[in-house]
Amino acid sequence: RCVCYGLGRFSGCPAARHQLAFLLLLLEELGVSTGGEPGRGDCHDPRCPPPFSPQVPPARCSLFDPAFSPQEVAVLGQLGLRLLPDNEEGKHGAEGAATLFFMVHCGKALYNNLLWRNWSMGTLSRMVIIGNSFKGMEERVLSRILERDYSYIAKILKGTEEVALPAHPRYLDTFNDTSVHWFPWEKLKELSPEVWDFVEEPTYQDCEDLEIIRKEDGAEQHSPAAS
Repeated sequence: RCVCYGLGRFSGCPAARHQLAFLLLLLEELGVSTGGEPGRGDCHDPRCPPPFSPQVPPARCSLFDPAFSPQEVAVLGQLGLRLLPDNEEGKHGAEGAATLFFMVHCGKALYNNLLWRNWSMGTLSRMVIIGNSFKGMEERVLSRILERDYSYIAKILKGTEEVALPAHPRYLDTFNDTSVHWFPWEKLKELSPEVWDFVEEPTYQDCEDLEIIRKEDGAEQHSPAAS
């Protein structure tokens, strides 16, 4: 499965379009795609389908961004992608299924909420997160702030393997500070038992710059997919 948060307005933003293209190519490479129509191959008939026609099964890849316009929602539907109907604030349960989360340039609270919702060794070990570097967060955010406001990010750092995406001069603004994160079972087992005991839902009462859109912020934050 795949879940994508915070893609942005790809109709007017080149960086968002590049991220969407990367996501589609990644799904195709991972075999999530059904393949759609057969490829053109050596066919010279103009009626043949294009060589690549990825159709992602709706139940296998879901997206949410409150900024999506109705036109963008329609395009995503044509690509075979499924729109999540509500703002989950990142609290999407993997429910034990192997899940890729694609969250490039999302707010720290979104990652923190995702970790909280899936806070068990069994679930985290079956997740991969492509998004802002956790190491970068650790370096840029004061430790007391990280532990107070984003405690699940702080607690999982020692249980995380991270590899940065290679830099490309053409896409510096698109994938800067982006890494692939996963949580090996052996590393998770090395964390102290107390790490897993505290599972209180994050509230961010003392957070001055939350960086995400809250569900209760109003009807305008509702996905246009459900309108």
